[in-house]
Amino acid sequence: MGVSQYRSGAPEDWFVDPVDLGVPGVRRLDAVRKPRPEDDDALAWQTDALCAQTDPEAFFPEKGGSTRDAKRICTSCDVRSECLEYALRNDERFGIWGGLSERERRKLKRRA
Repeated sequence: MGVSQYRSGAPEDWFVDPVDLGVPGVRRLDAVRKPRPEDDDALAWQTDALCAQTDPEAFFPEKGGSTRDAKRICTSCDVRSECLEYALRNDERFGIWGGLSERERRKLKRRA
């Protein structure tokens, strides 16, 4: 049986929108900010980021895992400041950004 011949038996209108159910924290897509052309420019630094050329798991270690390798890569990255600025502006809560862990970024924000 080919994919085009497959029928699941589920009605086409089976999806229930979580907004209609009143799920907390869920907003309609039209309420979410639409991407602007300048957003693409704001992320252009990512193409030069060294982390994009390495194992992403190093930048998102498990709780208690070492951040040493990721931070070492960040020290020689040309876009480290742009990365950190992005993480602070967008409240990134996980991973190493701009050479700082989540805890270090929180401390930095409190001091600012």
